[in-house]
Amino acid sequence: MPSVPASPPVPPVSMAPPVSTVPLTARQAQILALIRTEIERSGMPPTRAEIATALAFRSANAAEEHLRALERKGLIEIRQGTARGLRLTEAGWGQGGGGRAEPRLSVQSRPGQGLSGLLRDAPTALALLPLLGRVAAGAPMLAAEHVVGHYTVDRQLFRPAPDYLLQVRGMSMRDAGIVEGDLLAVHHTAEARSGQIVVARIADEVTVKRLQHRDGHIELLPANPDFAPIVIDPREEGFAIEGLVVGLIRDGMAGAA
Repeated sequence: MPSVPASPPVPPVSMAPPVSTVPLTARQAQILALIRTEIERSGMPPTRAEIATALAFRSANAAEEHLRALERKGLIEIRQGTARGLRLTEAGWGQGGGGRAEPRLSVQSRPGQGLSGLLRDAPTALALLPLLGRVAAGAPMLAAEHVVGHYTVDRQLFRPAPDYLLQVRGMSMRDAGIVEGDLLAVHHTAEARSGQIVVARIADEVTVKRLQHRDGHIELLPANPDFAPIVIDPREEGFAIEGLVVGLIRDGMAGAA
């Protein structure tokens, strides 16, 4: 008979996990929530390397320091000699009044992504941001018909805080590190300074370019020599700044602009 793969280990369930109010730093709260979510999702805790990747640490050693702090606070146990040697204590499951049935880390990822594709949140910074598709001419940017999905994002990763996400089409901003398929975090505003990357509307098109104020006109500058600057008379009907790009998310990893 064919062998049946063993099910992943599942932590013991407490019917009434204790409510814990252990003070945590923002990073400790993120790591604890990530461990809890991964156990809920896959039955196994993440490795140090996976934690470092998911939370954009420079190395697994940085994750280890936070894990040791969580262990000292009685929220996890660290088992030596195994890559996934992390176990949540009863206090860890109950931190903040949570439990196994209600993970404290709200995540959404693109189809096919695993742990490295998670969008993280600090418990107090959670925001469900709309992802916009093609924007119809003359319609408000945040009109319901433009929304093609939602992502849960930690708004504290960006300054100023974003109001919506926009997926990049094309390679005109390649040399600024913005490429096809990236999700841009955008702060909704009608004003921006020279040198900032903006979402601009020109008639029935929306474009992402670097803004430059000139005498009597505006230039929207690409970051790719294959594309020409767009020169705009700001008095022209149909031109508007729709937002300021404050960061991007690529393969689930967030970064500020």
